[in-house]
Amino acid sequence: MITNFLIKAAIPGWENPERPEVRQAYGRLCGSVGIVVNALLFGLKLLVGLLTGSVAITADAINNLSDASTAVITLIGFKLSAKVADSEHPFGHGRLEYIAGLIVAVVILAVGVHFLQESVLKIFQPEKLQLSRPAIGLYAGTLLFKLWLLCFYNAIGRRISSGVLRAASLDSLSDLLTTSVVLLAVLLAPHTSYPVDGIAGTLVALMVLFGGVKIIRDTIDPLLGIRPDKKLVSELRQRLLACPGISGIHDIIIHNYGPNQHFATAHAEVSSAENLLSVHDILEAAEVEIARTMPVRLILHCDPFITADPEVKLWHQRALTAVQAIDHKFKLYDFHLEGSTGALSIHFNLLVPRKYVLTQANISEKLTAALQQYDARLAVQIDYTHSYI
Repeated sequence: MITNFLIKAAIPGWENPERPEVRQAYGRLCGSVGIVVNALLFGLKLLVGLLTGSVAITADAINNLSDASTAVITLIGFKLSAKVADSEHPFGHGRLEYIAGLIVAVVILAVGVHFLQESVLKIFQPEKLQLSRPAIGLYAGTLLFKLWLLCFYNAIGRRISSGVLRAASLDSLSDLLTTSVVLLAVLLAPHTSYPVDGIAGTLVALMVLFGGVKIIRDTIDPLLGIRPDKKLVSELRQRLLACPGISGIHDIIIHNYGPNQHFATAHAEVSSAENLLSVHDILEAAEVEIARTMPVRLILHCDPFITADPEVKLWHQRALTAVQAIDHKFKLYDFHLEGSTGALSIHFNLLVPRKYVLTQANISEKLTAALQQYDARLAVQIDYTHSYI
């Protein structure tokens, strides 16, 4: 209820999160809420830590201070990523959001290492805590704030598909577990001689470090160039095949320049019977349609193919049969037949899985042998490629 109220009150056009300005408004809201909530939690936990003399509670307070700092970074990241493209950055600034997520992860790791050091020290040098019901009740109440913030980040992160907010959500979960374990340890400490506070703190610190490593991996992958989302690829392929004049699509390459900011290239198969101007109009219309319906800026390459020649169809089918006899995962395209009877040559592209068990030379040898059964003088030229999707 509170989440929906904040969204409707703070974000004009909140129903359209795919729009850049609306997405930026969501990011500003999350950053502002994160700063306020974590600053409040820092003050409350620091007060309880000072009253009880608990190093674990004080360290938990410092953890929330770092969360407030990362919320500031998140806010800056959303603002910078929404900057329009300029002459130095013609593809925009969308990847700054991933960099902001990386900074969040580094901060989480730094806090985790500090928390681990403090917890191990408490195992060997335990201290008696000065507990009181009001202080413990106040500390337990902070769990409700963090639980709400976790749900808040999750709800908006799903709505705008933000890696930064997923990172912030995981950080909130780590904080929730941290506070829960510290609270349990503080309650058990007066009733046992074991350093439960330090032991529990060590376990939580390891969990925080694990979460930080995961966030780093999730934010570095898009920067390095991860395989695009399968749903995005499938939708792009289906929309292109629905465009008039396009009968096939291959060699799709998609570059991610930030959430909902993609630049792509693809090869479109069109009939060789079309004249040059018609082909240009077909491809341009398809590019405009994709830009209108998807967050993709697309450039298409023309691949003409012969549809009426029976001899081309015959040899294409023979080549396809030979390819599938080796592996059904292989994809054949850009098929060309040249020459006349008795001096034929065929040329095609073959998409094969990366690190395939057979070498390209082995595959070429098998395919040439299979095709030369029909014509011993046939020349076979194969260009190999790998999928980027």
